[in-house]
Amino acid sequence: MEFFEGTRAAFRSVISGTCRPTVEGLENFPREGPVIVAPNHQSFFDSIIVQALMPRKVAFFAKAEYFTAKGPKGSAMRWFFNSVGSVPVERGEQAASVAALQTAVEILERKEAFGIYPEGTRSRDGLLYRGRTGVGWLALTTGAPVVPVGLIGTDRLQPADKKMIKPQHFTLKVGAPLYFDKTGPGHSLPARRAATDKIMDAIAELSGQERAGTYNQSKQAQ
Repeated sequence: MEFFEGTRAAFRSVISGTCRPTVEGLENFPREGPVIVAPNHQSFFDSIIVQALMPRKVAFFAKAEYFTAKGPKGSAMRWFFNSVGSVPVERGEQAASVAALQTAVEILERKEAFGIYPEGTRSRDGLLYRGRTGVGWLALTTGAPVVPVGLIGTDRLQPADKKMIKPQHFTLKVGAPLYFDKTGPGHSLPARRAATDKIMDAIAELSGQERAGTYNQSKQAQ
């Protein structure tokens, strides 16, 4: 824990010193107990930003190959993703799948915080896409509160298809927790859809994004 907190503090210092972010609503983040963190997704750096700036450790999924790559670059990637609290997930295993979400359930059962992007993959056109129902499944299954997060301007840190990183001001808004009755995994699809839509409405209010009304697709699927 000390290692993680030291790494998180280092990233927070770098982000604060180079980007001068505006951060609002940290008082909304529960200081203890299980928490589902649900941000919009515009940048590769969104997870790092959330992990660095939130009051508590937030675990996110990351591709398993980031943890198994060979050579000096692989070692650096493995150290980085381990240090920020990422959880390896096999390629092709979507965050909305039951197998991956069971890992999230285990994290929440330990009364920790878990981050999930309801859109699935990052938006490349600035629109807020329809939420996939994995976040609703997780909320209803565990009863953990969902903290919606609006990230504004993180897309400018590294525009889509660009390799250069440019420190830019961005805004992070933390909304009030959303609470759902704990039903266990036996809830209905309409209940899961309704919970997801409520979460997306809260994210939209925080981020101010125009909504697409459709699901986002990964670049490989387009």
